[in-house]
Amino acid sequence: MPLLILFSWFSIIIGLLSSTKLDTTQHVDSTPKFKLIPAPKITFNSFVDCNMAEVWIGDTFRIFPGKYGEDPLWGYAKDLKYSDGENAEAVFKNPASKFFNPSMPSNAPIGQKGLHGAVWFETVYQDSKDKSGKSLYGIYHNENYPSTLPYDSVTKEGYRDVLWPQGLTGPESPAAVCRIGVMKSIDGGKSWDNRGIFIEDYDPRMIRKPINTSNTFAGGVGDPSAVASGDYLYLFYGEYGYPGVYDEKTYTGQKEWSGQCISIARIALKDLDNPVGKAKRWDGKSFSIAYDSYGVPVRSLQIPINEGGGGASSPTGGFHWGPSVSWNTYLNCWVMMMGKVEGKSWQGDKIYISFNKHKDLGIGSNSQDWSKPELVFQKPGYILWYPSLQPLNTPNDIKEKNTSVKLGKRARFFVKRIKPGDDEYASEHYIEFEK
Repeated sequence: MPLLILFSWFSIIIGLLSSTKLDTTQHVDSTPKFKLIPAPKITFNSFVDCNMAEVWIGDTFRIFPGKYGEDPLWGYAKDLKYSDGENAEAVFKNPASKFFNPSMPSNAPIGQKGLHGAVWFETVYQDSKDKSGKSLYGIYHNENYPSTLPYDSVTKEGYRDVLWPQGLTGPESPAAVCRIGVMKSIDGGKSWDNRGIFIEDYDPRMIRKPINTSNTFAGGVGDPSAVASGDYLYLFYGEYGYPGVYDEKTYTGQKEWSGQCISIARIALKDLDNPVGKAKRWDGKSFSIAYDSYGVPVRSLQIPINEGGGGASSPTGGFHWGPSVSWNTYLNCWVMMMGKVEGKSWQGDKIYISFNKHKDLGIGSNSQDWSKPELVFQKPGYILWYPSLQPLNTPNDIKEKNTSVKLGKRARFFVKRIKPGDDEYASEHYIEFEK
């Protein structure tokens, strides 16, 4: 009998030790790994001030960099181009003479419906139902000012020129307000038709003087990246307005911070032809907030206040912005590149990365489940904007028709780097992933 009891206790102890060992293995960090590898430098030969929008039209790789339209700060722009090649690397090496202007809709007169302000294409979604590949939806960043989009008391659109904050070009320059819209092309991006703004913030959310001293935006939503998952296009964007009605008397930095950073909205693919009013923002549990209201940013991407986090109106910054999202077929997960604002006028010399392992972004809170951002790259003395990962000229990347929104184990790392006398969009590294 004592031997039986001893054997029983021995079995229980072995079982407990085994279960403890199994439990420990369940907590092993499974976040993908990455490394930068030096590569021959590629310097882009056309103007870039946004994410790189691109698609394959048959066997042709086409990109859409640049800016178009009215801008009282920098002047009227005709820098939005398209360029072609047999693969991504070939196009990125194209000389300036191989970049062409698409046909774009004209700016509407002030006070009339239509396109106002300047636009930058940030992502191009290719309609999978069109076998020719020529039906495209350009997701664009749009900027306006009280002078280009004055306040309309009937529609509530536009902005009142009252205590308006300073912009990028000096004390007399106004800050911009960003919005996000959609254009459509049926000829592969050689001409575009404006379908309208599908996510924006109105005047009551603008952060004015004397609080706003960042020399950036008065508010709004912008710098987007978009990917399709299921029946929806998911929009990742910078959130720059106040999460409620801004009032200097009740303003708190804590509340501003709580509603800013990188946010997500979505719109049904079937609604892209007529997108106005159709997008929904995340409310903390689901996509149920109206396109012109305010939702909840991705909490894991926010920088805690005690770690230097802050609002977009702050002169010291402290937030991630400018997401560039891609599906990685090797990792079987989503990858997000992003910048970090650390001072006035979008200053920041670091680039970060985050991962999301849920292929279907529409289930539960999958779309919000991003890993804590990790530092990828730093270049002291420079301002770093618009990081992106780009496909290679390898047979597999060409065969798979990879773009900046679909990549494999290795890709090119591009970033816009700025300092006095040195402003370029370039790549000097590959990025390689490990599971």
